[in-house]
Amino acid sequence: MQINWPLEHCDALREYLAKGMSFAEAAGAINARYDTDYSRNATIGRAKRMGLAALDRPKRLSKVPQQPNAPQLRKSCEGTAEAKPEPPISERPERVKLRCVQILPRHLPLIDLEVGDCRYPYGGDAEDEAITFCGHPQREGSSYCLGHFNLTRGPGTASERAAVPVALRLVAAA
Repeated sequence: MQINWPLEHCDALREYLAKGMSFAEAAGAINARYDTDYSRNATIGRAKRMGLAALDRPKRLSKVPQQPNAPQLRKSCEGTAEAKPEPPISERPERVKLRCVQILPRHLPLIDLEVGDCRYPYGGDAEDEAITFCGHPQREGSSYCLGHFNLTRGPGTASERAAVPVALRLVAAA
């Protein structure tokens, strides 16, 4: 594995990409010409560091739109960075307010739950507060009754719902 690309390899990569070769084809041509073993990903990485992973190259499978004003790192062939972009400042997501469901839970302890009972938890927020469960009949294919099933499913796809950060608290077993 070669970490630093010699200048002639960088020039060859620039030449092959200018001819319209793919990164895999360019890697193969450089490997044949200089008896190296660069991979497709190595040529992509080197091209990006050289500023050659151009915006004008066709992206066949790209599904994510590129940001036109995004800062780009430009490195010389020796590998020193000329500019470093500021890391993005992450903002705290807005706290989600839970919807109220008109269900009067049975407040069963875990040991009293039977097969087919709703497993929606209540309590456990304060220190030494017992955790109980709804206990109403489950919706088919779910661990929850119909009301709690709808409460736990928000708008969007499952992956969109899973992207919301959730704070969990560990509780010692009784």
